[in-house]
Amino acid sequence: MARKVSFSALESRSARLRLKVRRRPYSGPSLARGISLMYRRNKTNGTWVLKASDGSGAYWTKGFALADDFEDSDSKGVLTFFEAQDAAKKLARGDDGNAASAPLTVDIALTAYKADLIARNANPYNADHPRLHLTSFLLTKPVVLLTSKELKAWRDSLLGTMKPSTINRLCRCVSAALALAAQHDDRIKNGDAWEIGLAGLPDATEARNVILSDDKVREFVSTAYGLDPHFGLLMDTLAVTGARPSQPVRLRVEDFHDHPVRPKLMMPKSAKGGGRNRAQKRVERYSVPITVQLAARLRAAANGRADDAPLLLQADGTAWNKNPGQNYHRQVDRVVTSIGCDPAEVTAYSLRHSSIVRMLLANVPIRLVAGLHNTSVAMIEKHYSRYITEFADEHARAALLQPETPSFDNVVALK
Repeated sequence: MARKVSFSALESRSARLRLKVRRRPYSGPSLARGISLMYRRNKTNGTWVLKASDGSGAYWTKGFALADDFEDSDSKGVLTFFEAQDAAKKLARGDDGNAASAPLTVDIALTAYKADLIARNANPYNADHPRLHLTSFLLTKPVVLLTSKELKAWRDSLLGTMKPSTINRLCRCVSAALALAAQHDDRIKNGDAWEIGLAGLPDATEARNVILSDDKVREFVSTAYGLDPHFGLLMDTLAVTGARPSQPVRLRVEDFHDHPVRPKLMMPKSAKGGGRNRAQKRVERYSVPITVQLAARLRAAANGRADDAPLLLQADGTAWNKNPGQNYHRQVDRVVTSIGCDPAEVTAYSLRHSSIVRMLLANVPIRLVAGLHNTSVAMIEKHYSRYITEFADEHARAALLQPETPSFDNVVALK
């Protein structure tokens, strides 16, 4: 039987009622290492409060039941002093009384989320990035105790430090980690806390309108080749295919289908959009046509290498990693500066935006444009259609209503 701890100031109803009513709980007995019982004196029944260590030097508190100050215990919502001890230890350690099953903290939830991302062949950065911005208080707090108010306060504290769209992406990562924790812990019933507190900020969608002219794209690629032929080949592939940077770095030699007139690449899908079948999506391929000039360069790069070898390599002969921007971002900045653009606005992703707009202006059906860029018609309409007029002036003028030609009886119109 569990040992009961005596504490005269809180043990009896009469002793508790002699205390002054106040918001701050009165300290109580230590029940075990890192676990203590506290009591908040109210005008009505007082509240039993658990104070528990998170194992990292910080503590969290949680009011979990009423004290039997003015009514008898029901062993559920109203507890005696000794009943509260058992309930406090169960809450701190888990239903089975084992410390290993203690409530999951946000920090533990992010760790589990990272493992899940790796298992699904997704980007673990989505679990690492939130740690850079979450407060130590939130990281050490049990998920089951999170409230929408404190999560919203954290989200709003990021305003002014980063773009609203970045805040939304960060909140989605945290929400995904918390939702995963709730799936594996039946005690977590407060999903509304992050659904409400981490709701997306309005009007935070970034316009995908950083479009480069064809001449600028050619200059971008040519400058990249001048810095490093391997880096240049990657940028060339991005410019011609319009793929996301994370896609061509996963190309294998066998994905290059050489042809004297109609060469193409079997591009790996990005598997954006979540879902539990992400790993399956990432091994799927779709056909993308390329120019004969790019094909000649890829042919030389693939010469003599195994079919399952990476098609695109870095200068040191190693494969690009899943986040190639971590390796080439300084080179991209140098290229962008060299062609007279601002690195804060123009990135390697601009090659993708430019490819999509180029096809739209060439009257390629939007469904085909979406398929060739591994996206959806809805996403293209959302991010590009409202800005397409900025780059379609010449095309639109050809369709303008022209003034009626004057008619004179004695004048014959020339063909």
